[in-house]
Amino acid sequence: MGCLLKANGLYSRTTVGAVLLAAGAGSRLGGRPKALLELGGVPLVMRQLVALSGAGVDEVVVVLGHHAEAIEAAVKQFPITIVHNPAPDEGQASSVRIGLQALSPRLDAVIVALADQPLIDAQDIVALIGAFKKRGDAAMAVPRVRVDGGEALPGNPVMFDAALRDEWLAGEADAACRKWRLAHPERVHWFDTDNRRYRVDIDTPEDLERFTAATGHTLQWPAALARETIV
Repeated sequence: MGCLLKANGLYSRTTVGAVLLAAGAGSRLGGRPKALLELGGVPLVMRQLVALSGAGVDEVVVVLGHHAEAIEAAVKQFPITIVHNPAPDEGQASSVRIGLQALSPRLDAVIVALADQPLIDAQDIVALIGAFKKRGDAAMAVPRVRVDGGEALPGNPVMFDAALRDEWLAGEADAACRKWRLAHPERVHWFDTDNRRYRVDIDTPEDLERFTAATGHTLQWPAALARETIV
């Protein structure tokens, strides 16, 4: 079931797509696919797909690059579109653009999510959609997390309207969400929250240690990857 947006006093259905980014090399984790780290025996990329589905997202494109064969094998049972970034080392913007191109043109809004966020669930996606509904004239809704009275920092995933997707695909703007936000602060609606899950992703061995210390849970590699040597 899709989401609802209020328009002219009535509720009309809005169609939401998602681009799930899973093209990274995992170079700081020994060149292993972060998306296949497991929490409770479930790969992180699969947890993201379950969260997006549970939040009512209508279609999902998964962008692969490095480790494409292994990740595709883990998610092939899902009704998703899989695309490949032939040059993933060119940066996140290249993967975002390829993912946006693969989504159907009928969408009203798009979520861009990271495959290496272990704690994001359907409720977090629903909360983001709720913030997007309240964005006013802004084009993008972004979680902004304040932890222990410190500086509020942006998180993921983010959500933006179809018009911005069209701008990026027309080549009129940079498809890297962070760069675009810095260049267009007036078009960003900040979703202020104390939900730390939006800020947790995994890039380094230290991130793995911090995750265990903060949650009491351990992220583990599947057996085939656990045998590989970290360099």
